[in-house]
Amino acid sequence: MPSIQVLPHPTLCPHGSTIEAAPGTTVCEALLENGIEIEHACDMSCACTTCHVVIKEGLHSLNAADETEEDLLDKAWGLTAQSRLGCQAVISNTNLVVEIPKYTINHARENH
Repeated sequence: MPSIQVLPHPTLCPHGSTIEAAPGTTVCEALLENGIEIEHACDMSCACTTCHVVIKEGLHSLNAADETEEDLLDKAWGLTAQSRLGCQAVISNTNLVVEIPKYTINHARENH
């Protein structure tokens, strides 16, 4: 079973963590199943950017991002060439290193 090394995040995972994830699950599902409460305002339906993650290692092993995901990622805070929406990034048999950005754009949470 592949592992995901989650880099430290100030509130969600202050010391970082290494978790195991079943191939075929998404990065978002794996984080949530292991107690890392990543935001997912649209209930993982690829309609927001709150589960934005940066894949530091293993990006090539994930499924390709589709046009809808790429369009949404353009709105994500801290976008990089290794950015993915956690709800759309399906894990294969390769280990990953994941960074959860410090900020997210969540209009409901921010009272916009």
